[in-house]
Amino acid sequence: MSLPSAFDSRTATAPSPTIGQLHARLSLARQGFALDVDLTLPAQGISALFGPSGCGKTTVLRALAGLERAAGRVALGDEVWQDDARGVFVPTHHRAIGYVIQEAALFPHLDVGRNLGYGMNRVPADQRRIPLDQAADLLGITHLLARQPATLSGGERQRVAIARALLTSPRLLLMDEPLAALDAARKAEILPYLERLHAELAMPIVYVTHAMDEVARLADHLVLLQAGKVLAAGSLAEVLSRTDLPLASSDDAGVVLRASVLDHDTPYGLTRLTLGSAELWVGAVAQQPGVPVRVRVLARDVSVVRSAPGDSSIVNVVPVRLMEFSADRATALLGLALGHGDSAAGQLAAPRLLARITRRSLDALQLRPGDALYAQIKGVSLMR
Repeated sequence: MSLPSAFDSRTATAPSPTIGQLHARLSLARQGFALDVDLTLPAQGISALFGPSGCGKTTVLRALAGLERAAGRVALGDEVWQDDARGVFVPTHHRAIGYVIQEAALFPHLDVGRNLGYGMNRVPADQRRIPLDQAADLLGITHLLARQPATLSGGERQRVAIARALLTSPRLLLMDEPLAALDAARKAEILPYLERLHAELAMPIVYVTHAMDEVARLADHLVLLQAGKVLAAGSLAEVLSRTDLPLASSDDAGVVLRASVLDHDTPYGLTRLTLGSAELWVGAVAQQPGVPVRVRVLARDVSVVRSAPGDSSIVNVVPVRLMEFSADRATALLGLALGHGDSAAGQLAAPRLLARITRRSLDALQLRPGDALYAQIKGVSLMR
C-alpha cells in the first residue's frame, strides 16, 4: 500500500461508534512484583494512572494493549479484548488502540506527512474516523508536514507521534509518560495540545504519569496505584481531597476544582470565578464570563479561622465546614467542604478543599468535624 504525499489528507470519515466504559481485571506475578487490579474507567476524558516508580502503571497499560500477557479480562464497552475464562485474547494489532510512549519513535527516513500516513494506512479508508488534516490541526503540526524528524524539537516530535496514533482511528488512546523525556519548556509547549485532545475528541485516554502537575492539569479520573494494587480510584476531585491517602502527605497535596469565569476586574488585573456558592479571585484571564476553568489550590496555601476575618490582604476567604481531619504530632490535614449548608447530603456533594495547619493550631482552635469555619486561601493556580 502506497503512502500519501506529505500534504495529502484524503480519507473517508466514518461515524464514531459508541464507546463504553473500559473494564480491566488483571493479575500478574513475576519475581519481586505482583499485579492485582480491577478497574472501571470512564468512556470519555482522561484517566490518569498515578503512583511511584515500580507500582505497576506501565504494566497495566501494556496489559490493556495486549503487549503484556496478564491473566484476567479486558473489555472496552461491548468489545472484549481478553477473557481468559472463555479463551479469548485479541492480539495487539487487532485492538482499536493508539499507543504513545516516552520517545516519539518516528521513522527517520520519512518526512512528517509520511509518518502520519503510516498510521492512517493501518486503517481501511471506509473505517477512518479522524482525517489527517484534523489530526495535524489538533496537534498544531500542519506547518511541519514536509519536515524531516531530525529537524524537529522534542516537543514537535512527540506531537507528531500523538497525531500518528490518532490516525489509526483508535477507540482508546494509551499514553505512557508522553512528557517524561521533555524538559520543562517542551512540556509547557505540548500540554495545551493535550488539553485540546481532551476537549475536542470523545475518546477515552489512559494516561500514565508520575508528575502531579500533569495529573492536576489533564486528568478527569484518577487511579492511585501502589505496589501493584489500586489504592484509590475515582474522580480527580474526589481522590485528591481525601485525607487518608499518601497523596495527602506530599508537599504539593491539594485539590483541583472546576469553576467558571464570573467577571473581570480590569483595573486591578483580576478575574472572579464562581464554583457552587463560593467565589474566588485569580489573576486576570482571557476567558469570557461563563467559560469553565480548572483551578488548583494547595493545602499549604489554606488556613482556617472560626470567624469571618475583618480587614485582610487575603482576598479569597470562603465559608467552609470541617468534614474530617488527620493529624500527626506536628501537623494536621483538614478536609473542608465549601459552604455552611446544613444539609448533610449537600455538604457531602460540595466541592472540597484541603488545609494543612499545625497540630498546635488544631488543638488551640478545638476543631471538630462539623465545625463551621472560614478558609483563607493565599494562592489559587489556574490550570486551564
